[in-house]
Amino acid sequence: MKHYEWPIVLIGDSGVGKSNLLSRFTRNEFNLESKSTIGVEFATRSIQVDGKTIKAQIWDTAGQERYRAITSAYYRGAVGALLVYDIAKHLTYENVERWLKELRDHADNNIVIMLVGNKSDLRHLRAVPTDEARAFAEIYRIVSQKQIADRSAHDESPGNNVVDISVPPTTDGQKGNKLQCCQSL
Repeated sequence: MKHYEWPIVLIGDSGVGKSNLLSRFTRNEFNLESKSTIGVEFATRSIQVDGKTIKAQIWDTAGQERYRAITSAYYRGAVGALLVYDIAKHLTYENVERWLKELRDHADNNIVIMLVGNKSDLRHLRAVPTDEARAFAEIYRIVSQKQIADRSAHDESPGNNVVDISVPPTTDGQKGNKLQCCQSL
């Protein structure tokens, strides 16, 4: 059986939920009290895809300006990037274009980039229309949830380079309430 290691970076403004995306995917945990990342944090998860073992190395980068020089060093060599914004805070979406430019300035040309609208539990406060984000993804040729859902086997768009991975919802053991997190667009 073949084994692969895929470095993936999470980028976006501070407070958009990158750390919770990391902990949900790697440990199936969600923390309402998470603090801002200082510098870079990292975790791994191995998954099976078509008989191959893929070890995803997820790098959670700090969103604050003062850490940019440090975090941009992690872009080079990454095979994928999740460009994350908070669906309830339009400013975090407005900054996506700057994050994308920085990523493209420092990352390899063949990196697969996915736009992720996070905090779906706040959809009643949605400030970024889904259609607006989808149009942004199309203009800048990055992957969106719609591209993944609609792709065909012969599709050569960036979305065809993405593997669908389901992470079950986290349940708060004390209250029994499902905590929703981590939805593309």
